[in-house]
Amino acid sequence: MKLKSLLAMALAGVMMISAGCGGGDKKQETKAENKAPQKLTMYWGALEDFMVKDIAKFEKATGIKVEAVRMSSGETLARIKAEKNNPKASLWFGGPADGQIQAKVDGLLEKYVSPSAAQIPDQFKDKDGYWTGVYIGYLGFASNDKLLKEKGVAAPKTWDDLLKPEFKGQVVSANPGSSGTAYTMLATLVQLKGEEEGLKYMKALDKQMKNYQKSGTAPARLAGQGECMVGISFLHDAIKYREEGMKDLVLTAPAEGTGYEIGAVSLIKGGPDQEAAKKFIDWCLTAKAQEIGQTVGSYQFLPHPDAKQPKQAAELSSTKLINYDFSWAGANRSKLVEKWNKTIKE
Repeated sequence: MKLKSLLAMALAGVMMISAGCGGGDKKQETKAENKAPQKLTMYWGALEDFMVKDIAKFEKATGIKVEAVRMSSGETLARIKAEKNNPKASLWFGGPADGQIQAKVDGLLEKYVSPSAAQIPDQFKDKDGYWTGVYIGYLGFASNDKLLKEKGVAAPKTWDDLLKPEFKGQVVSANPGSSGTAYTMLATLVQLKGEEEGLKYMKALDKQMKNYQKSGTAPARLAGQGECMVGISFLHDAIKYREEGMKDLVLTAPAEGTGYEIGAVSLIKGGPDQEAAKKFIDWCLTAKAQEIGQTVGSYQFLPHPDAKQPKQAAELSSTKLINYDFSWAGANRSKLVEKWNKTIKE
């Protein structure tokens, strides 16, 4: 009996030790899980080299690992709508704010007022806290000087100049349905001329088009490559291509006024990496973070008052801007694109 009792006691001790070890491992696992690096998935609307540099800087500063998908505004909006019930990304960065305004109207964004947003002027952010501006770009014309000289025509200086016979089949724009840049053009012309006259102009401009591109950066690049005489683009993109060796590019802006973009950042509703996304928003709204783009050729103006503006953009400072209504443009995006599609097909 004594031997049996000793064996029973020894067995009980082994079981207690095993249970204790098991509990310790569980605590260690929990601790390791808590220390696991955060991750962030985002949709990116600015240029790809800007994306690569920005993400590298953020990862170094925070240790958060980032996956980004580069898409035009129309594509991003369509994807977020399709993923509404099971969001795959938590953050939308870049591209004209019109798209993010529509996403707000459609209930696809989460309100987040970053502490860093206090430094951004009110005209560059949503009054309800759903999006905040990270850069500003002006819409205009990127023309190929060599082709202009061959035709004996000056670079366009007004919207109506694009309708000249010399430019027939020689103008390239993106498609307003896929591109935030092209939608800015459509909304600009409707705001300038009124809906009826604006759509009538777009129908006339359609007859001048060589083709429509998916991305808003493509028209300036194609003009620089000599594939067309005029590309309608944000002018900072044309400056980038000119600096990269497309020396024939000439930049002009419509004398009667042009629209502009506020490249914005926002939090996607129900996304999987909300805390990491908020950290990115806090970071990207700082002056130092906003200065990163110009190191890789993204020469947009910057909304943070302490940010160093890119010197390459100085030539655009005299551009005449219209009083572009972002709220109207965002709320009417789907309807206006549908009307444009119908108009050019008539």
